[in-house]
Amino acid sequence: MKKSYLYFVAPVAALLIFFFGLYWNAHGNYEAREAAKVKQARDIKVGKLEKEAKDREKAVAAAVEMQEKRRSEKKARDEKDTREKEEREKARQGRDKAGRDAEKLEQQVKRLEKEVEVEKKALAEFQVVQKKNSDEEKFLQQYVQKAEKNSRDLTGVLERIAAADKAAEDAARAAAAAAAAAAAAAKKK
Repeated sequence: MKKSYLYFVAPVAALLIFFFGLYWNAHGNYEAREAAKVKQARDIKVGKLEKEAKDREKAVAAAVEMQEKRRSEKKARDEKDTREKEEREKARQGRDKAGRDAEKLEQQVKRLEKEVEVEKKALAEFQVVQKKNSDEEKFLQQYVQKAEKNSRDLTGVLERIAAADKAAEDAARAAAAAAAAAAAAAKKK
């Protein structure tokens, strides 16, 4: 029996050592350890949640900042686009106005060229008329000179004729007086 006693006592002793040495010590601290583990898990979870909350706050702040940045960039881009659009519109209007002005000036040049041609023709006609009038004036001056000369010549001829008539009349009177004197002398004789 000695041996069979050993088979029975050794496991009971080991069970008692295990129960009081390990299990009892472990069982007494088990709730505290479990509470510590739960607290540690809760602390880790709360830490993660706090970290996630902080990360979310940072992300939200970064997102808000990026949104503000995008908004300001969009506003600047829109203003730039608006300015460029206005500048393009002004440039287009300026180009159109320059085109209209060029067409207007081109039409004015054509009109003035036509007027110049008309005036050149009128000037040429005027010069022809002026030359004709000048030639006519010279002709009339020459004609007047010739007419005055003819008038003087005719006046001279008329004076000579009048003088000749007067001389003939005087001669006829003298002849009549001489004939009367001869007839009176013949009557007296």
